[in-house]
Amino acid sequence: MGAAVAMDGFGPGAQIPLSGNGGGTGATNALASAAYRDSPLSAIQDADNDLYKTTIKGGKWEKLFRPDFGEAFARAVQLRMLGGGRGALIQSFGVDPQPVVQHCLAATHIRRQRDIRLTLITLVCGVLFLPGLLLWLGVIHLRRVAAGSDNKRTSAIGTALLWAAGLFAALVLLKLPFDGFLPNYVRAMVVAPVLGWFLARRVCDNASADLRARWSGLLGGGGVAAHIPKSVPQDPGQKAAEDLRVNLEKLSAEQESNIAFYAGPKGILGLGTRWGSWTLAEELVPQPGKEIHDFRAWDVVRKIHDQLALLERGSLKTGFPKPTVKHWIVSSVGEGAGSVSRPEGDNIVHFQVKPHEIQRICNDQQFGAGNRHYLGVQFTLWDGNLVLTMMVTVTSLHHTLRVEVTGHALGPVHGLFSSKPSGKSKEVAKTIRFWETRKIEQRLLGPDDIVRLAVRAPLTWYPPVLEFLGGKMVLPEPFGLRHVWAGPLWRNRFMADDAIRMATPVLRAVHSATLKMLDEHNVDTDRFTSRSLSLSGSVQEPGPKRADVYDA
Repeated sequence: MGAAVAMDGFGPGAQIPLSGNGGGTGATNALASAAYRDSPLSAIQDADNDLYKTTIKGGKWEKLFRPDFGEAFARAVQLRMLGGGRGALIQSFGVDPQPVVQHCLAATHIRRQRDIRLTLITLVCGVLFLPGLLLWLGVIHLRRVAAGSDNKRTSAIGTALLWAAGLFAALVLLKLPFDGFLPNYVRAMVVAPVLGWFLARRVCDNASADLRARWSGLLGGGGVAAHIPKSVPQDPGQKAAEDLRVNLEKLSAEQESNIAFYAGPKGILGLGTRWGSWTLAEELVPQPGKEIHDFRAWDVVRKIHDQLALLERGSLKTGFPKPTVKHWIVSSVGEGAGSVSRPEGDNIVHFQVKPHEIQRICNDQQFGAGNRHYLGVQFTLWDGNLVLTMMVTVTSLHHTLRVEVTGHALGPVHGLFSSKPSGKSKEVAKTIRFWETRKIEQRLLGPDDIVRLAVRAPLTWYPPVLEFLGGKMVLPEPFGLRHVWAGPLWRNRFMADDAIRMATPVLRAVHSATLKMLDEHNVDTDRFTSRSLSLSGSVQEPGPKRADVYDA
């Protein structure tokens, strides 16, 4: 596989992992489980945050052709992350996007196999007896409209209509003559759709049980594998499998990109909003009787990089996690940007900015237009549900050296994605002790659900038609699997404590490396030391702020 990846131009190359723990499986599995869910599509809007909103576009006959949550989610994610003309993606920190996409493909495969069987049942029991199918669909539609009414009398009429249709079918079966083609066809026309419904219910129940078992297995930590038949090309002629493989490798390569985007109050996309900022800025004055040895911003950054890489080595064995230290190139795209585009050119290889270009940007692009350099130290905690990033930027203007440390926090995946499947039940009054209630377990799929899936099945070969008739999910942009459904971490005391505690050792490591480097180049560090001590005191009790919003 490694040789094949290199031939495609999307091989990993010299990459740096995004998280010290390799990405948490908890957040990954939670997002992947969405592909197997059978809840209503509107449930996805419960997971929206203040910055990103998922759009649900309705269809012409939404009640009969609507998709469920998992089907719409899998379709939208596949198109957005594997589509041929897709735009640039935002990195999903704390999550591995490739397994999520693979589970979307696996869920689509399960539903497609179900729809193939339903299509055969529809053709045999429905299309061949089309008048009877249309008659039963009309009755079911009228019953659904009546049952959805708040008027109890109207709802009762809907139920009576269904009983009347059943009685009419019985009369047709018994009263028609048994000789001749037409009476027998009319008789079969009434019976065949009902028989098809029972067969369809069996197919749908089996598929639903399979999907729910995978949903439960992912959230239970069972390590459910995504089964995607024919996803690995066996020969050069299998173009679909080869395209899928290349697109998955491209997705992994883009995930490892060292290019990020700043979008105003939304912060650096994918990293979460900025909650704190500490600046060490003083004039460069030589030590008495000495001259300052020339240095550039990159020299300071390199020293800080080496110091941050040693953060896990402490005097106390406290289990401080190993950080990921990485150089970032951040580009400004504006607050209302509907999309982003990754730069291309000789200095970009596999979505990575080359080291010599990183050094040039660090030294030269500190003021005015252009990309900016940041040194990031990142911790992935709580099984991927908490991503803490401290970004360090060094600038030197005239005789002033400025070292700024900012804290970014990405909260947990919304609780919707962590909810396990539950059976359907209702409480009814007991027959004798009517003042007491009992719980009755119901079927996972009701009659209306079976009809809806059977009617949709023949159209799955061309999804745009289904989307036109039943609606679809439109993902928020700029899109990344992780940040658009991230909840606030400040509501969880332990997560908030982790974010606040992490700031102190990082800030002191940055200041220690800076002071050591300045001292080696004959810079008088008295003012820097005084300012560092002041910041060290203020970071003792930092409080989260909206540092990306300036109240000017």
